[in-house]
Amino acid sequence: LMAILAFTTLFSPKFNSQTHSRAQVRSIRPQRTRRGLGPTFARHKSFYSGQRGLSFSSRSSLASEMGPIESKLGSRTKDTVWMEFAKILRTIEDPVNLGQGYPDWDPPEFVKMSASEAIALGFNQYTRTEGHPALVEVLAHRYSKHLNRTINPMDEIAVTVGCSQALYLALTALVSPGDEVILLEPFFDLYYNQIKLAGGIPKSVALDLTEDRKWKVNLERLESAVTDKTKAIILNTPHNPTGKVFSQEELEGIADIVRQNPRLSVISDEVYKYIINDPSSDNNILANGEACEVPPVAPPKHVHFASLPGMWDRTVTCSSAGKTFSITGWQVGWLLGPKDFVSRVHTLLPYVQFCAPSPMQHALAKVLQDADQPYEGFCNYYAWLRYMYDSKRSKLMQGLSVSGLKPTDSQGGFFIMADASRLLPMVPKSYLESAKESGRSSDFALCRWLAEEQKLITIPGSPFFSSSREDGKSLAPSQSEEKKEPCLIRLAFCKKDIVLDRACDKLAEIGRQLEEFEKSSGKVNQDVTEAPVSAVLTK
Repeated sequence: LMAILAFTTLFSPKFNSQTHSRAQVRSIRPQRTRRGLGPTFARHKSFYSGQRGLSFSSRSSLASEMGPIESKLGSRTKDTVWMEFAKILRTIEDPVNLGQGYPDWDPPEFVKMSASEAIALGFNQYTRTEGHPALVEVLAHRYSKHLNRTINPMDEIAVTVGCSQALYLALTALVSPGDEVILLEPFFDLYYNQIKLAGGIPKSVALDLTEDRKWKVNLERLESAVTDKTKAIILNTPHNPTGKVFSQEELEGIADIVRQNPRLSVISDEVYKYIINDPSSDNNILANGEACEVPPVAPPKHVHFASLPGMWDRTVTCSSAGKTFSITGWQVGWLLGPKDFVSRVHTLLPYVQFCAPSPMQHALAKVLQDADQPYEGFCNYYAWLRYMYDSKRSKLMQGLSVSGLKPTDSQGGFFIMADASRLLPMVPKSYLESAKESGRSSDFALCRWLAEEQKLITIPGSPFFSSSREDGKSLAPSQSEEKKEPCLIRLAFCKKDIVLDRACDKLAEIGRQLEEFEKSSGKVNQDVTEAPVSAVLTK
């Protein structure tokens, strides 16, 4: 895998196939002597600096200013928002971290025991490249129930190193250079550059944010974005970063658009499907020691896009166990879909890695079965998981209610997006100027101020929007100049209660500071998000 990354970073197809012939490549290969590079290199120095437009330098080609990665990603090769705020986090003493979305607790005991047992049983060497047999058998059994069809474990499932790799391999196997891939905005920022690395063109379609702060799909806008170049739509439900759960009606509307466009497919990212706010579900009722019927049914309120009529042959479903079982470091993901497509991914896998970690795959096969059993007084682990995350979501929502931040509706996953526009006047000018100088927007300045002055780590919202990317293509409704756009930030509540309690204390303190600031500045306490917002494109 490291060799593949090195080749991808170093080599450009243009060098081999368009710019130089084989004879030229052989002729410019330096001859080494005891004193280093011999006269052959000197003879061909002019080749580097001549009509080819290349400048001679004694520096290694590994240190060139522009390589194939930069040509594909453009300026987006600088630090990601995650890297930038990880650096900030390391400089803060005793921070409250609601930034990156991973649980800050250990997985359940039955999960840890399965890992220990897998290692003790000897599953420490390579396994089947396309997926450990025990794991794909369990996945096939479960998805056969979820999708109401028989899934072939060997031909229709591929196990990957996390869901991120499943997404990348799906794009690599599907997208040709110049193909457009639609993202519903805001979107998880990883999608954007994965599309570009696969040779595709990202095209954003904005979700609507309604008066009651709910995110909605505008199907007319989505349909108008589809062209003869559109190859795929990436769908993520429950949604990162908003927490939106796409409704049955919305998904059926998207399916109608897919049916009308024979070239169009859907890549469905469903890593948060077991984390949906559903306190009314029967699966949440305490078992009270009584036996529960625990078939591997689909999660309540989650609709698998591939289960809709005619969508199996048009959908690649990607998922993982990291978020569900608090094992993001295990890095076991998978994709499933029609045999003809999955066979392309099977072809790619041995050239990317020989296999995902064998002991983790074997352990996960057992974990998925154990999770269907009664757990902590609930009918199964998944019911307990929803209950646990619902309480954490409610705790953070309560803290936000007194902070001056206005949260948007979060129905699933473990993120909340909030409009922090009201806090912006409190941000010192130095933070705003620094953000502007580095090409960042005001939400970066606000989140940096929250981190350094309030010790509260959050993530700015602009990286989840195409308008933060100079090469982004976005289809959004026109907005009147007088309508103020929100300044969005993302907060993660997959944290221990003690961390969330401290976060709520800090949010309350921020609310008190805001009240004093507005009184001293003579500003009217006004909720800037109450006006209708037809869509959000953070500038």
